[in-house]
Amino acid sequence: MTNTMTRLTAGMLAATAITAAGVAAASAGAFERPATERKAGAVAQQSAARGHLVSATHLTTMSADRVRTWLASDDFDTASVRHGVDTYRLVYRTVDTRGRATTATGLVALPRSRDRRLATVSYTHGTMSYKPDAPSKTKEVWGPGAAVTYAAAGFAAVAPDYLGLGEGPGVHPWKDVPSETSASLDMLRAARHFAPRAGRALDGRVFVTGFSQGASSALGLARVLQGGADPHFRLRAVAPISGGYDFRGAELPALLSGELPAKLSVVYTSYLLTSWNRIHGGIYTTPSELFRKPYADRVEKYFDGTTPGAVMFDGLPNKLSDLLTPRGLAVLRHPSGTFAEALRVDAEVCTAWTPRIPVRLYKMAGDEQAVTANTDHCATEFRDRGVTVPVVELGDRLYGGSRHLGSNLAGTARIVRWFGELS
Repeated sequence: MTNTMTRLTAGMLAATAITAAGVAAASAGAFERPATERKAGAVAQQSAARGHLVSATHLTTMSADRVRTWLASDDFDTASVRHGVDTYRLVYRTVDTRGRATTATGLVALPRSRDRRLATVSYTHGTMSYKPDAPSKTKEVWGPGAAVTYAAAGFAAVAPDYLGLGEGPGVHPWKDVPSETSASLDMLRAARHFAPRAGRALDGRVFVTGFSQGASSALGLARVLQGGADPHFRLRAVAPISGGYDFRGAELPALLSGELPAKLSVVYTSYLLTSWNRIHGGIYTTPSELFRKPYADRVEKYFDGTTPGAVMFDGLPNKLSDLLTPRGLAVLRHPSGTFAEALRVDAEVCTAWTPRIPVRLYKMAGDEQAVTANTDHCATEFRDRGVTVPVVELGDRLYGGSRHLGSNLAGTARIVRWFGELS
């Protein structure tokens, strides 16, 4: 399989983000409560450690010319490059899906400029299932390319790997926006602690963006920063790209109707059901309840972080009817119980807060992974809350034949200019 095809499986599924543990309401009923609603002793213990920098490893140094060549090799726009860049992998303390102490990793990219005080861009990446594909670990351009773009334009760029990816322990809780948000917030804190080691300081201004899965993670981070999650950070703007914000109302119907490519629907459905069953329980007791053989015996292994994307992609069937039992299809068509509640929480990224900062939503017509109804529905929800959010159409940029992946390139090129105008 080509790297491009691997990235197609790492493009989107359902970007969701609500709030981080420790700030706003995450869910109710069958779900874990956020940290602020847990016992005070546990919260105090967690908050003392969250964002603590465990280690920092210098990864690369690139001149401005080298940055241009490196970005262009994977079709990233280079017009905004003004500086060389240093990149670092941070290991930091955060909390898992149950609020327990753990560690995570992420990438920091700093401009090789004379500016000592820097505004920060947080970039949250799209779906991936293999630990080494994370921004702080991969040797390819795609994963860290956006972060390096922002750093080369003069920002401090912060790109969390999320829980369970990169060098983080355990299995990635995919599509669990509370942990995506808490990992992103704590990565910002770790970057703030790290910056003086590189002779810099983060001045508190934060611009937030993300692609695909990371689009909703970006909205989740913006939500908690606006809510005062950390007094050091001042949210300035948020600009997510091609998110799956309304999974129940837009993404699932498209998946079931055949609007999305059949193989990608298989991949995303497999990841969704196995991940949410790990996180929340109640979706299945054994995989064979929802997955047909021989896939029932291997599907959880495919998404435990140790299976390369190409192996996972080739090992799954080509259509949903070959993957799912009748009960599995019914779970998607008629959500109930734990699954329905998870979908409700998933949609809160656009339904449960009112932005008070500039927001732009970016999409590309014909997106074959995050159908554009997701973005339209999100803009409508914000409008119903009294906020008119511009929806920016990104044209027809392709990457490896994919409009979805192309939107990351086109969106990053536009957003770095917009953030520069606002900074």
